[in-house]
Amino acid sequence: MTPEIIAKIFPNELPSIEEIEKKYPPRALQPGQKVTRVAPSPTGFMHVGSLYAALVSERAAHQSGGVFYLRVEDTDQKRKVEGAVEVICKSLARYGIVADEGVNENNQDYGPYAPYTQSERKEIYQAYAKKLLTEGLAYPCFCGAEELDLMRKIQEKQGQRPGYYGKYAHCRPLTDAQILENLNAGKPWILRFKSMGDNNKRMLIKDLLKGDVNMPENDLDIVILKSDGLPTYHFAHAVDDHLMGTTHVLRGDEWLSSVPLHIQLFVALGWKAPKYGHIAPLQKSDNGNKRKLSKRYDPEANITYFWEKGYPETALIEYLLNLINASFEDWRRTNPDKDAFDFPLNFNKVSNSAGALFDFQKLNSISKEVIARMTADEVYQALSAWAKTYNPAFADRLSANRDYYLHILNIERNIGKKSRKDFIKWSDIEADTAYFFDDTFTRDLESFAKEINLSVEELKAVAAEFKAVYRAEDDKNTWFEKIKVIAEKHGFASDMKSYRETPEKFKGSISDISNVLRIFITGRTQSPDLHAIMQVMGTNRVLSRLEA
Repeated sequence: MTPEIIAKIFPNELPSIEEIEKKYPPRALQPGQKVTRVAPSPTGFMHVGSLYAALVSERAAHQSGGVFYLRVEDTDQKRKVEGAVEVICKSLARYGIVADEGVNENNQDYGPYAPYTQSERKEIYQAYAKKLLTEGLAYPCFCGAEELDLMRKIQEKQGQRPGYYGKYAHCRPLTDAQILENLNAGKPWILRFKSMGDNNKRMLIKDLLKGDVNMPENDLDIVILKSDGLPTYHFAHAVDDHLMGTTHVLRGDEWLSSVPLHIQLFVALGWKAPKYGHIAPLQKSDNGNKRKLSKRYDPEANITYFWEKGYPETALIEYLLNLINASFEDWRRTNPDKDAFDFPLNFNKVSNSAGALFDFQKLNSISKEVIARMTADEVYQALSAWAKTYNPAFADRLSANRDYYLHILNIERNIGKKSRKDFIKWSDIEADTAYFFDDTFTRDLESFAKEINLSVEELKAVAAEFKAVYRAEDDKNTWFEKIKVIAEKHGFASDMKSYRETPEKFKGSISDISNVLRIFITGRTQSPDLHAIMQVMGTNRVLSRLEA
């Protein structure tokens, strides 16, 4: 490529390769330390799968004592959404995935390899593109959209692979004179990489997560600079991963097919490629089939779905860690008080199959455990913070009844394995605790009477009898003995052993009589410990609930 052509393609002065390499020197790493990154595109929202991949990358870096950084890949300016970077940064921070370097929610850089936003590194990419052009490893392409579309149709008709390669790379054989003529005529151009690969040859890819993968070499002359002067993802990622010292790239397996191209770019630029590992996407069960979790069809693909529903951040992180390593559950069982980020992730056991199935039942189970480990004050604080954003009326009630709610939330809490595990997420708690307040308390005695061997009048008689003997100062044993007496009087077994041995002798069991009182007090047949509930409600409210 003649100096005249190069000067026309790059008329402005660019930094020299030496200047760039000096500005971004190699990192001083100890043996075994990893440098990883999360590199989202600011296209609207944070996908839960992106959080999943970011967690894998963050753990890989920080468990090795290395560096984890955030890079914003916004070279596709048409898809860029205002405010998306803020959402990405807040999402990562909210889940404790802390980047050592990168961009913050105010679009400000921090770290020695700035800028970390690709659209601000335009001259750097152009300098390396100029290097490839000078070395005959790139060339300008003047094919327009219509010409490329026609070529694609011809390839489809002939049963050929689509793409710009071989005889279909129309601008590759242009002479310097033809290129100069097109440039002088003002024809729009893009810059393509001149591939030396052969699609009929195979190369072995050693994937960190999938193991050995045999793939064809890349022979596509891909675009490296677009008409706006910005690079494509393929070229930009190679330049940035080199300059930012990335040692390990852990990303979604939709990029696996691009590895031969990416390695080819590193070789052409004279650099050592990072190690690649490809993470299978999160899946969803759909009519008996598994498919990729889709941001178009699945609300839970958007990370804000979990904010709105009120899943504790720790619950989602623990769920994702469980998907990454199935051994997390056993670790948590033996380390109930440790931070989830203390879990030693085993990268040799990361799921590399078709993809983990996103299972809400499992997430709910983990969320119950997470909330059960929290103190009443921690639950109250997290619940109040959630309600202020997503349920202001409930936030007001929480604030006006702070002490009462702290006692409600403390029922059966922090008592080891028997701690209550009825709360799944913050959005459930208003309804789950509604019976503690007279204005939201309801009950249906008639429906309940049909479930057990008592009439409505008998239910009322049981409640009245208990009301006559109820004393707020009774401990649980004394309280329960009084219920036993009432049970025997009405023909119910006063202990479960007798009922199991000879059920025909009784109308029902002691649990049925307990549930009569539970219905009167809570309006429900299932609740936390009834004695504790009555202690929290106080004498006046309990006695008013026992009124027939």
